[in-house]
Amino acid sequence: MYMERASRLPGAVVWTNTASRPGVGRVLPDGCMDLLWHDGRLMVAGPDTRAYLPGGVTGPWAGVRFYPGTAPALLGVPAHELRDRRVELMDLWPASQVRHLADRVNAAPDPASGLEELALRRAAGAEPPDPLLRQVVTALDAGRPVAATADELGLGARQLHRRSLSAFGYGPKTLARILRLRRALELARDGVPFAQTAARAGYADQAHLTRDVRELAGLPLGKLLGGGG
Repeated sequence: MYMERASRLPGAVVWTNTASRPGVGRVLPDGCMDLLWHDGRLMVAGPDTRAYLPGGVTGPWAGVRFYPGTAPALLGVPAHELRDRRVELMDLWPASQVRHLADRVNAAPDPASGLEELALRRAAGAEPPDPLLRQVVTALDAGRPVAATADELGLGARQLHRRSLSAFGYGPKTLARILRLRRALELARDGVPFAQTAARAGYADQAHLTRDVRELAGLPLGKLLGGGG
């Protein structure tokens, strides 16, 4: 069962999930990165460009999902280096430090709260998030074109692309596409007819929505909403 709550870290979400059988729990692209706990180990989920399908791993998981663009400063690694990857935290930080942090998380009342405390301590010692990155996310999530967003923020197209790679793991066009998918899924899950969902989310038509869902989520929209993923 999947459960989540708002974190004390601004913009972040704390979540838990228990996989009862292998392969359950399709993870859709959302522009975010996660700090993960599983079986006593600490890991990082990079930004996805397509649906992630868990392998044969079962049991409880916990995570902190960071607001788009905020995790690289906390982790000390550009987002594009972790794109479409799940890596051990030991691959990014010194092993002795990670063992100590894992011990603290494992000793917490529950792994999710332990992860949240780790993220809060890390954020306290890091530079505050670049407000421009949040403006990029806000503009693209509202359906603003990439070129118009760059102009409004006083950035050149190449500069926006470079900063997006480091912060989000991919360029602004990919981020806009992923955020559009999230808007569409929210509408469709609320019962909005698919044709209206396509129009309101910013797709050219329903066929465009259908193609994008298949490419990013790996399933037809109806099956995705019906619990097939």
